[in-house]
Amino acid sequence: MGNTHQKKAIFRERQNLPSIAPLLTTVKETPQTIPARIRGRFPTWLNGYLLRIGPGKFEFGKNKYNHWFDGMALLHQFRMEKGTVTYKSRFLQSDTYMANSVHDRIVISEFGTLSLPDPCKNIFERFMSKFEKPTITDNTNVNYVQYKGDYYVSTETNFMNKVDIETLEKTEKVDWSKFIAVNGATAHPHYDPDGTAYNMGNSYGPSGSCYNVIRVPPEKVDVGETIHGAQVICSIASTEKMKVSYYHSFGMYFSKPFLSFHQINAFEDQNCVVLDLCCQDNGRSLDVYQLQNLRKAGEGLDQIWCSHENLHKEDLEEEGGIEFPQINYGQFNGKKYRYFYGCGFRHLVGDSLIKVDVVNKTLKVWREDGFYPSEPVFVPVPGASEEDGGVILSVVISPKQNESNFLLVLDAKNFEELGRAEVPVQMPYGFHGTFVPI
Repeated sequence: MGNTHQKKAIFRERQNLPSIAPLLTTVKETPQTIPARIRGRFPTWLNGYLLRIGPGKFEFGKNKYNHWFDGMALLHQFRMEKGTVTYKSRFLQSDTYMANSVHDRIVISEFGTLSLPDPCKNIFERFMSKFEKPTITDNTNVNYVQYKGDYYVSTETNFMNKVDIETLEKTEKVDWSKFIAVNGATAHPHYDPDGTAYNMGNSYGPSGSCYNVIRVPPEKVDVGETIHGAQVICSIASTEKMKVSYYHSFGMYFSKPFLSFHQINAFEDQNCVVLDLCCQDNGRSLDVYQLQNLRKAGEGLDQIWCSHENLHKEDLEEEGGIEFPQINYGQFNGKKYRYFYGCGFRHLVGDSLIKVDVVNKTLKVWREDGFYPSEPVFVPVPGASEEDGGVILSVVISPKQNESNFLLVLDAKNFEELGRAEVPVQMPYGFHGTFVPI
């Protein structure tokens, strides 16, 4: 994409940002299905589940989590059928969730929160517990992934939890390290059209660290298997045992440092590889997403506001940047494409939905004041050949207790609202999701 990062970022700072603290607090689950109130219309061909996941519980007893990434996984399900919509949610019954609940405190460490020794132990027992091997969390709160036709919820550790997408109940815990020599895998695999899945996994040991490319076959041999047959098809060792690799084996170009959480797409064009990313100047956002920062208001919230990379033309600067990118994955993954969709970030969480035309350098925006939309999910119209022939689904929430949260459906072409399905349920701001047709 050229040296776009050399351009100076000109971000229009916003002041007196509204508090979003209610979007980052513990909520109750809704295990019994409830009907949604439809405004507008949902296409009758749109039949399936929108599944989403994210943190939904931020404390146990007197212990509180420090970081947004730490909260206990809450699974959401919107079921659409013949123009009607229902909703349910359920906390993932992970071993971590169960152990914390039994002890009424945080007993297993998370990304930004360390567990403390059991206060019931004597001083010697507490000291010795510091030398015990820590328990790795199975609080898989990042994304839904699919292997061999089954759905799992995943994070970046070595554990995944298989779930029944109809009931949202956990059915099995799966450990990557029981099948291949990795210490964890990402929550963002890629899929071939035949269902073969590819992922990246890290491994650590006395001889150093490695980056591993993982392949999971598309079909089961036995009914009860999970990721059996997974293989490491490529392993890249770090040149230094105690450090991660600095890659310079491929094409290089000069840019100022940047950090990327999510990639939009990658494809080959005229013997070159084009890699499109959502980038930021540094990793400061990891500190910004401490819960004590996210829950600030007024001047305190203005002070911890993070700057954004100059990603596009000036009209995108007005939107504050973009994250949670999605494309028409089924038809354009790994291919030259024209459109992607994401959340505009004029706040610390997404406050708009954006459609970007990467060819004409234009964009369309959906926004409603006081509401915060989730990652957009593109669902194609059956039989559509056009890249944007479909709809966009997004869960839109508000910190105002008197407002209903809703599932929004937009026409992907003109980015205009078709309808919304309102539910009187408090929801926290989450991470990722997927659409599963029925």
